Amino acid sequence: MTSVFISHPPSKLASYYGDRAIAALQAIADVRFNPRETDLSSAELAELARGCDVIISYRQTMGDAALFAAMPELKAFMRCAIDIRNIDVAAASRHGVLVTQASAGFIASVAEWIIGMMIDLSRHISKSSTQYHAGLNAPPVMGRELRGATVGIIGYGQISRYFCDLALAFGMSVVVHDPFTPTGRPALKDVSLNTLLREADYVVCLAAATETTENLMNAQTFSLMKKTAFFINASRGNLVDEHALLAALDASVFNGCALDVGRAPDQMPSPLVAAHPKVIATPHIGGLTPPAIEHQAMETVAQVAELVRGRVPEGAVNACEAFRWSQAFGAAQA
Repeated sequence: MTSVFISHPPSKLASYYGDRAIAALQAIADVRFNPRETDLSSAELAELARGCDVIISYRQTMGDAALFAAMPELKAFMRCAIDIRNIDVAAASRHGVLVTQASAGFIASVAEWIIGMMIDLSRHISKSSTQYHAGLNAPPVMGRELRGATVGIIGYGQISRYFCDLALAFGMSVVVHDPFTPTGRPALKDVSLNTLLREADYVVCLAAATETTENLMNAQTFSLMKKTAFFINASRGNLVDEHALLAALDASVFNGCALDVGRAPDQMPSPLVAAHPKVIATPHIGGLTPPAIEHQAMETVAQVAELVRGRVPEGAVNACEAFRWSQAFGAAQA
């Protein structure tokens, strides 16, 4: 029977993989679990997963050249998410290890988180609640409706498309910047980044984290925003120059921000930024709902099932180079 190692720490397993996916996986494979709460080095992971055909990877689990060299029996390294930056795909290909990723199961959950943050920022909900919790009287403060406001969305991927429909349903005007993907929708307005920053009452960052988007939001881009605007990042911390963000907040360049991501470990908001009085920060929970997590976990189960059948799983990123898998499972089906 195919052997699978799930690298999620014990405390993360229920929330980031789930009982249903575990049961489904155990029905088709011999499943082993990570017993440790700390992040695993390549040597530790190789020892714990020794003899396994497949590793299903938590987001802090590194799939690097050292691991693939130390595990000649490993056929596939599966990421239970879209983001595969923890995997050296080139090294996996050199060693013949199949790499897979899951599709986006968190589109609705992240889009709803953004709406929640827009309302929170506009109506001072967290601030008022904090004041009451501290035993203070929270003064009534004038808020802003989403209806009639302009939201600017940086990046036009799957979450952005879903979020655009929510924003339109709230009666908002929507402007979008994506140099590679035009919206093609009359209800939306394609604009340059500078135009978006000047027009938007809410700037929502949903661009992919790449070398070209590193520090996309910096001192210069923040300076173009309206003084009354809010900045919301639901993508990755890599897109934001945090020193520039703090300086802009201190100088009231714009009104405030909400973050679900940052440059702290595990993609968390950085503590210094999260502590700023003009920031609402959450611990990377945008996609943390049962349907979102189960979607991606069940995809890894389906990928294992396809691999055992000798078929290329949906989500494979280097199938042509994955000779370990093709030699083992492909030959078994021949």
